[in-house]
Amino acid sequence: MIYLDEDSVRARLRWDELIDAMESALADFSRGAVLQPVRTVLTIEERRRYLGVMPAVVGDVMGVKFVTFYPVNAGTGRHTHNATIVLHRTATGLPLAVMDGRVITEMRTAAVSAAITRRLAPKDCGVLALLGSGVQARAHLEALSAVRKFSEVRVWSRTAAHAQRFAREHGATAADSAESAVRGADVVVTATAAREPILEGAWLKPGAHVNAVGSSRPDWRELDDAAMANVVLVDSREAAAVEAGDVMIAEAPIYAEIGEIFAGVKPSPQPSATTVFKSVGLAVEDVAAARLVAEAERER
Repeated sequence: MIYLDEDSVRARLRWDELIDAMESALADFSRGAVLQPVRTVLTIEERRRYLGVMPAVVGDVMGVKFVTFYPVNAGTGRHTHNATIVLHRTATGLPLAVMDGRVITEMRTAAVSAAITRRLAPKDCGVLALLGSGVQARAHLEALSAVRKFSEVRVWSRTAAHAQRFAREHGATAADSAESAVRGADVVVTATAAREPILEGAWLKPGAHVNAVGSSRPDWRELDDAAMANVVLVDSREAAAVEAGDVMIAEAPIYAEIGEIFAGVKPSPQPSATTVFKSVGLAVEDVAAARLVAEAERER
């Protein structure tokens, strides 16, 4: 059994391979080829400290991610998300690897968004809007740039200095409001820990695609009811029904799991449709990404 730290994990993941792996894993999930319960979340301190346990059996490998979500760490220099993944062989139960899961969480989340953006967003889309300027904003900029070429990137944060720093570091434009970031954007990412909506549906360009990846708690939300009245897709209906405040509070009908679209079970929405992908994050994504890391390590 091997142990891989954060730097080792990052060195062994490539966006193109990871995006394809997420599409395949989610197609398998929606076909029923994956064993995976909804994650167990223990509230240590409401709105401040949470522990999640996420197991899955994915073909010849199985694993579990222990993940901490600590909003209390924001602004302290510590990550709000930390994780460890343990990977085993399905046939024998023998352990294969233990690895840092924070980078996997970061990258697989963005890779899933990239896979569905590749499928749904217009090929000639030019403007990307990022609401949030942290780890997920950076990862989404990298992953989405692997599937679409953006001529303009806008970033907004509730802390203006954070948006300005992100803009300097990544060649983006810092927006002075969420609305000015979103108006006219072809692809929008919401990656915040908002408890109340930061994105209004009235701002969305017809035909835009939204990747909503933050605020995965049943009483938190990033999008208002008008935004959620568009064509809504999720990674898991079961998980969204108990974890996704954006879906639950708005009582938004779900068009499809993204794996159903990847598997060809459901057709993609019409190109003119405004689409919203609400991500809560699944163990199948973590195990599939961890498998890539372990295979790359064995091939060294």
